[in-house]
Amino acid sequence: MENNIVNINCKSCGAPLEFDIIRQDYHCGHCGSRLEMSEAIKQKEGFKKIHADKLQNKVKDYKLFSAYCDGCGATIVFEENEALTKCAFCGKSLVRKDYLVSKDLPEVIIPFAITEKEARQCLKDWCDKNSSKTEARKLSKCIDDLKGFYLPYELVFGPVHMSVSRMDKGSTFDCEGFLNNQFVNSSKQLNNLLLDGMEPYDISKMDEFDFGYVAGQRVKIADITDRDLEVRTAIETAETYTPSVRKTLETKAVDVSANVSSAFKMPALLPVYYICDGDLMAAVNGQTGKVSVRALKDSHYYFLPWWLKAIIATLVFSGVFFVALRFFGADNMSALYITGILALFFIIVLLCYYSDSFKNDFRVVSGRKIYTSGDNNFTRENGELVLSEKLRKDKVKDPVFFAEVDGEYQPVILRFTTPLRVLRMVLICAVVLFLPVIFALLINGFDFEKLNLGGSAVWFCIAVPVVPIYLLKFGIDELYERPWIYTIRDGKMKRCKPKNKLSKQEIKDILKFIFLPPSSIVILICLLVFFVMVYLTAFGFE
Repeated sequence: MENNIVNINCKSCGAPLEFDIIRQDYHCGHCGSRLEMSEAIKQKEGFKKIHADKLQNKVKDYKLFSAYCDGCGATIVFEENEALTKCAFCGKSLVRKDYLVSKDLPEVIIPFAITEKEARQCLKDWCDKNSSKTEARKLSKCIDDLKGFYLPYELVFGPVHMSVSRMDKGSTFDCEGFLNNQFVNSSKQLNNLLLDGMEPYDISKMDEFDFGYVAGQRVKIADITDRDLEVRTAIETAETYTPSVRKTLETKAVDVSANVSSAFKMPALLPVYYICDGDLMAAVNGQTGKVSVRALKDSHYYFLPWWLKAIIATLVFSGVFFVALRFFGADNMSALYITGILALFFIIVLLCYYSDSFKNDFRVVSGRKIYTSGDNNFTRENGELVLSEKLRKDKVKDPVFFAEVDGEYQPVILRFTTPLRVLRMVLICAVVLFLPVIFALLINGFDFEKLNLGGSAVWFCIAVPVVPIYLLKFGIDELYERPWIYTIRDGKMKRCKPKNKLSKQEIKDILKFIFLPPSSIVILICLLVFFVMVYLTAFGFE
């Protein structure tokens, strides 16, 4: 049965179980049985104990040694007759010592599927296709230094709990997911992004670890602390689910916090061909032949403060608008005057809009790009290594969002910028902008000839800047911060409308504000001014 090592099996019929994200347990598609998460954990703990006992019995048949690098701290395991004089990870000299590794050995392993010669050819092909890159030209001179290693990883699979939100916003949403076999590098010397670039692996070829697999092979020992590994696993899990969360929240600026404490973790060895020469680093997937190369130089990413974004956007808009006015025949002074007025209005609107991202200060983030050979992988046909047309990608189940509905925590579907919500917001803004005109048409019998827009000049002076500010500042926030929430019942989506009932005290406070001075006097004056504007707009000044 495929992937039987990582499967959770049914206690009744033995079939592999599927995780139910909504009910947070495992169910059998064959006989309908269900298994609690705690029982599934016990099942995997039993496998771990059996495997550990088996290794203890076999370790006496192998004489293993290790080399310790005093430069980067890497520990490499090798057979007794193997001599290593150079660390493949940093190039420093090695110090050899006896090492008992039975307690550090993994539980599962993916064997090498391509030879060292084939891996070098894969790297050479990448260099030929990317000959314009400095990395390719340098790598082509040292391809023979590419060596194979079994590198330590942590195989993580199981339920994931996440809290997600838009950056610099208040609303946080809970969601649940399920990791379909994620590998996390458990070595502190190696570049994590470089190794991520050569994934994924085909776990259907994974097997229970046995010393026979590493005989005559170079093996890197896991040397990251449990705490650091836990943090790295959480970060990589969050990165794995970020694209799905972005799609749901309809923005790239998302913050994902993942908790993988309920997932299963198994130490694993994965086949990798690796080369390191100073800043030059490259890796080739020892199973699929996928190439990953780290850039030699840092790429810089600039983050601007919120107020500078508003100024730059205003300058760009003003420049384009000024050129457009000149193109259509306006003279310099007229174009500057009109552009200046619009620029003043535009910067006020943008400053209000960007003010919510006040946490974004000016900073420069540096990082190195990872170049890969793409999503294609190699397969062996009739003994020859050929490029497969089938793309191998990580399988990630879409997250399921949860919220409290009618006092019950249940799965929901979130909708943000639906056409109906956007249309309603635009209509409300249009109505507010032309409110005196609408009332004027109602009282003059829709006589457009009598209509005098000058009567609403004061209203327009206030509404024209306020309405766009509201639309950007509060309207968009309304869309993103208070999504429409749907539940699925009997196969149908039903919207759950929030119950925002005012308390008796709140109603009393509102009535006092309306009918008691001084606020009542201000409200009365505003109403009188508004109705005067409506009358003047409807019938003019005659």
